[in-house]
Amino acid sequence: MPVTTSGERLTSGTPTALAFRGYNQSNRGRTRELMAVAAYRPIVRHWLRWADRLCAEHARLRTDLIQRVVLGEDPPSKRYAESVALVFATEMAQLEIAQEIHGVDLRAARFSFGYSLGELIALAAGGFVSPDAVLAVPLALADDCAALAGDVRLAVVFSRAEALPLGELIEACRSVSDASEAVGVSAVVSPNTALVIGKAEKIEALPRLFPRLRSLRIRFNDGVWPPLHTPLVRARGVCDRAARLVASTVFSFAGPAPAVFSLVTGRIAYESGDPRRVLLDWTDQPQRLWDAVRATLASDVRRVVHIGPKPNVIPSTFARLAADVTQQTQRYTAAGIGRRAVQSLVERPWLAAMLPRDACLLRAPGIEHVVLEDWLLDHAPASSPVVSGWSADSVSSAAAEPSARFVDVRVTGSPSPSGSR
Repeated sequence: MPVTTSGERLTSGTPTALAFRGYNQSNRGRTRELMAVAAYRPIVRHWLRWADRLCAEHARLRTDLIQRVVLGEDPPSKRYAESVALVFATEMAQLEIAQEIHGVDLRAARFSFGYSLGELIALAAGGFVSPDAVLAVPLALADDCAALAGDVRLAVVFSRAEALPLGELIEACRSVSDASEAVGVSAVVSPNTALVIGKAEKIEALPRLFPRLRSLRIRFNDGVWPPLHTPLVRARGVCDRAARLVASTVFSFAGPAPAVFSLVTGRIAYESGDPRRVLLDWTDQPQRLWDAVRATLASDVRRVVHIGPKPNVIPSTFARLAADVTQQTQRYTAAGIGRRAVQSLVERPWLAAMLPRDACLLRAPGIEHVVLEDWLLDHAPASSPVVSGWSADSVSSAAAEPSARFVDVRVTGSPSPSGSR
């Protein structure tokens, strides 16, 4: 993927989208390096201590995230709430560093989107809901979600030739589950790829339900994966508990800034209607990542800033698409020449509007991608040297509230709670 050169500022006026990552098997990224920069260190420490407080209040879990980061440790899978809090705090810290230290206000972006937990972080970063209120929801549900991960696997289900019919795949999952909700689609990554979570033997039975898809393949991922965004979470009443939590959450009457493209609905959401309905579906409906990718390429966005510790899913999805487009357009055939011609046309907005909808995918190789934590380290203030010789013992453990300078929740009243969660 193209990456911002070391001398370029993020305030160059390039139309930008923000992409927030969610939970993964490793959630530290380069946070330790960010905390070693003197100018960044207070901001990172404040958000980590804030997350410690939220873990204690809503997950009844005593944590020391600063020590985790300094020692280079990821929380064990049984402490899923701690990982959730770490990701949330890290992404909020990165945004505040960009704004307060570098004067980069990423809220001027065209729109944002987030994978899984990332969508909740995008809502908080956009001032639509307070970070405390929205993080409280996944923290309160974390133990049950982690317990459900004990006997399930995450699998990548893909077809090398044909597109995967999402509706049929969802029905196939229901069929092999035998009404036990043992398998569910967690995300649609691309037209030919989906993430499925469930019991391994049930997932392995899926290909027999698609005899016409001869190239259908299944690859299991290692690690422990709580089955969020699938019907499996209903087994422990996660959806009902989330409904009660969200019902009392206060949202801004103004939409988030930037607008949030929801991976729940596959479109811009939260600007009208009841946001609780979207968050209700967030727990047990699949993430529509491909819709966000296509929306990005159909817009005038030319840069995607990836926020979070070592983002993976979203950048790799864009990278695979860019590689596929490049491979197809570089072929010295009549078809390849035709694709190159169309590729040049989609850079002209007035003409692109007249082309078939998916012609915008040809823009993928030209989109610039910036990993924010890398950019912040590449642009660390020269007058702010890296702190050497420090350890967990040298880090102050005094609790501190995060700065309110980045978060600006524009609440003008309390919407009436609906019957949704």
